[in-house]
Amino acid sequence: QVQLVETGGGSAQAGGSLSLSCTASGDTWCMAWFRQAPGKAREGVARIDTPGNADYKDSVKGRFAISRDGDKNTVILRMSSLKPDDTATYYCAAHPRTCAWSVDFPYWGRGTSVTVSS
Repeated sequence: QVQLVETGGGSAQAGGSLSLSCTASGDTWCMAWFRQAPGKAREGVARIDTPGNADYKDSVKGRFAISRDGDKNTVILRMSSLKPDDTATYYCAAHPRTCAWSVDFPYWGRGTSVTVSS
């Protein structure tokens, strides 16, 4: 069982920046960030595999950057040019074998809140 611990988040003004970090207790092939806004379905935001291949939801491309650091068990999401629509609870997720959005990620963090005010 891999445990994921998220840090970061908080509040920012529109146009500002925030960073989220997630550390896994074990090796994982894929680490990703999802988010869920109040009253909306959870959606994938960004994902990155061990070699460093990254993919983003269209609405965050050019504004968010995902990276894996050090021993590859830490993933960082740098968010810039934030918009009120980015307000959500952000969840770190991990999968041991694949980075496909269509699969069920077996490991999840508890979530961290991001609030962007206009």
